[in-house]
Amino acid sequence: MAPEIKYTKLFINNEWVDSKSGKTFDTYTPHDGSVIAKVAEGDKADIDLAVAAAKAAFARNSEWRLMDASQRGRILNKFADLVDRDCAYLAQLETYNNGMVCSLANVFIGGSSATIRYLANLADKIQGDTIPSDGDTFTYTLKQPVGVCGLILPWNGPIAMFINKVCTALAAGCTAVVKPAEQTPLTALALAALLKEAGLPKGVLNIVNGYGETAGVALTHHPDVAKISFTGSAEVGKLIQQAAGVNNLKRVTLELGGKSPLIIMDDADLNIAVPYAATGVFGHQGQVCVAASRLYVQAGIYDKFVEAAVKYAKGIKIGNPTDPTTQHGPQVDDVMFKKVLGYIEKGKQEGATLLAGGKRVGTTGYYIEPTVFANVKDDMTIAKEEIFGPVQSILKFDTLEEVIDRANNTNYGLAAGIFTTNLNNALQFSKHVESGTVWVNTYLVFGPQIPFGGVKESGIGRESGLQCVDAYLEVKTVTMSLPKKF
Repeated sequence: MAPEIKYTKLFINNEWVDSKSGKTFDTYTPHDGSVIAKVAEGDKADIDLAVAAAKAAFARNSEWRLMDASQRGRILNKFADLVDRDCAYLAQLETYNNGMVCSLANVFIGGSSATIRYLANLADKIQGDTIPSDGDTFTYTLKQPVGVCGLILPWNGPIAMFINKVCTALAAGCTAVVKPAEQTPLTALALAALLKEAGLPKGVLNIVNGYGETAGVALTHHPDVAKISFTGSAEVGKLIQQAAGVNNLKRVTLELGGKSPLIIMDDADLNIAVPYAATGVFGHQGQVCVAASRLYVQAGIYDKFVEAAVKYAKGIKIGNPTDPTTQHGPQVDDVMFKKVLGYIEKGKQEGATLLAGGKRVGTTGYYIEPTVFANVKDDMTIAKEEIFGPVQSILKFDTLEEVIDRANNTNYGLAAGIFTTNLNNALQFSKHVESGTVWVNTYLVFGPQIPFGGVKESGIGRESGLQCVDAYLEVKTVTMSLPKKF
């Protein structure tokens, strides 16, 4: 049964409003491509209203700015309670709009309240320093919220990204304008309603649905926005970084794409490595920025690993994402569906060996079989470009030194992994691979305590972890003259 869709308007100043233009756009379910709601379509005029509301809520004498930090934490903890209360509905809505299989959605949403509580408990832990400055002076620092933040969400994990970005900004004392991805606006609106119920003051959080080229551009160029946090493609991230310097100098956090290498050494336990490698690239239909999309297997076990990987891929159950037994659902929309199939064709044309999958499933919706290519070379398109789909490319290597250099031969640097029983292999790889995250004998491990972000074209800054609020704070230095005598 389809979940009830309760919110389709814009959320500005704690009110549900139509867009100024009166326009709406369709949002779909990727299961069969059918329209499930018409959502208000915001543009520059609506962004201007939302930013004005957020700016007013950030004023020196506003309720939000005068609120104790501990009270901000209590509001976020109340929000966590409400997410727990509505977790089944939120997971169902995520599956319906995003195509995430319900078993995965339940895991994500079930863990969301822990992330909220972690960030809530940081709200009153933001502290400056006292500094022993020279002369008859006393110096200390204040850490203060940067101001209005523009938070731009991706479509692949809307709830997780909303909670990470919004709760971090609010814990720091900022106000926010959120632009959800146009493919998946529904859960952001549902979460905004819960924050209002939790007692968030007017204007502190605002949601403007719309397209990147209209609402997104207006948000990134707005002179009253002090910071942008964006998760998405490297191409768009570069445009956002440029836009951030047009009308003012916005602070920018970018979590962008990846082409993550996963290394399987000869000594790895294949009973562990094969399932992890498959989950690393097929999980959520490959629509994960840290997908293990370059799988390097050492020559001594290459053929054995490929045989096991193909068998595993063929055993994955494909179907309606609302079925709790389904392991593999649809791509998010027709654009991504066609893009992934195009990469599969490119792999075949360039000489990779297709051993599993590679085709559409059914005649409706955006389903693609888990696909395995062997004999992939580093210069092939499927080994160089981010596919964002269920395509496992298996490459062969001989030595650790060789594979580290090959793993680093990319503009990306989001994540990497290695499976080995040799501690020296693990330590050397972790030290020399160019990535923001390294997993050893595991993959796709996240947590609110764990910093996350990339190097090179995979991004700027870190989310999660103790220091995550620093990206939403300014350090102010105060120096006071002391009397010569006392």
